[in-house]
Amino acid sequence: MSSRLSRHKDVGSLLANWLGLLALWVVFVGTFDAQEVVAGAVVAALVAFMATGPNPARWQVVLSPRRLFTLVAYLGYLAVAIFRANLQMATIVLSPKLAIRPGIVRVKTRLKSPLGRLVLANSITLTPGTLSVDVDDDDFFIHWINVESEDADEATRRIVSGFERYLEIIFG
Repeated sequence: MSSRLSRHKDVGSLLANWLGLLALWVVFVGTFDAQEVVAGAVVAALVAFMATGPNPARWQVVLSPRRLFTLVAYLGYLAVAIFRANLQMATIVLSPKLAIRPGIVRVKTRLKSPLGRLVLANSITLTPGTLSVDVDDDDFFIHWINVESEDADEATRRIVSGFERYLEIIFG
């Protein structure tokens, strides 16, 4: 048995993924023709094998009631941040004078988890007016449509701190 499937959990995941993919194949094809089912079984096996196996990101988060509650709170915080940023962007777009100062700012993160950093970068990008451009160790480079502060600490406080408060609990 290969090292990819050395653990019992991985074999179970592989089998579950294969059965699920095969079921989707049969539903989408719409027939139980032997040729179609065999082709689906082969394709599902290839996809399941590529998608199953040791994945460090998959095991990085241990779910607990506190983390689940924090995740729900984070999603609420993210929704409010997106709503507020949309209002700010609408104000900028609808104002007769285009009063913006676009620029790239460097912010620092306290997150150590690669998955936590990924979620942070995506959350920043989802928020209108900001875009994650690059990540270098603890530094994120963010394109900000209206730079309110070029000071790294102040920019970190305005852009990152609210997200980090939740992500530190969720991802450790």
